[in-house]
Amino acid sequence: MSLIAIVLTALVALLHVGFMVLEMFFWTKPLGRRVFALTEQRARDSAQLAANQGLYNGFLAAGLVWGLLIGDRAVCLFFLGCVVVAGLFGAATVKRSILYVQALPAIAAAAAVHYL
Repeated sequence: MSLIAIVLTALVALLHVGFMVLEMFFWTKPLGRRVFALTEQRARDSAQLAANQGLYNGFLAAGLVWGLLIGDRAVCLFFLGCVVVAGLFGAATVKRSILYVQALPAIAAAAAVHYL
């Protein structure tokens, strides 16, 4: 894999580690509520769902890191594809900005992994 592909894939993995931390540990804290525009009550009511969502983001990050560590394009492309689908679904059902924060970086990384 090219250096560009590695860097972009690692960036997507780091983003998902960040999402995991925000959703699992900071959802009800001021930082998490600010990032996700949540009231204190809504954050408390949805904390278990957010922690579950965060765990899935952690799995995506782990898969990307695994693919990078073993240098396997197919593994990286699989997990990047999962991120793209999750980002498109999130943009369609939750908030359009998810397209830019999650799906587009994964599309760029997948293109680099596939073509470079």
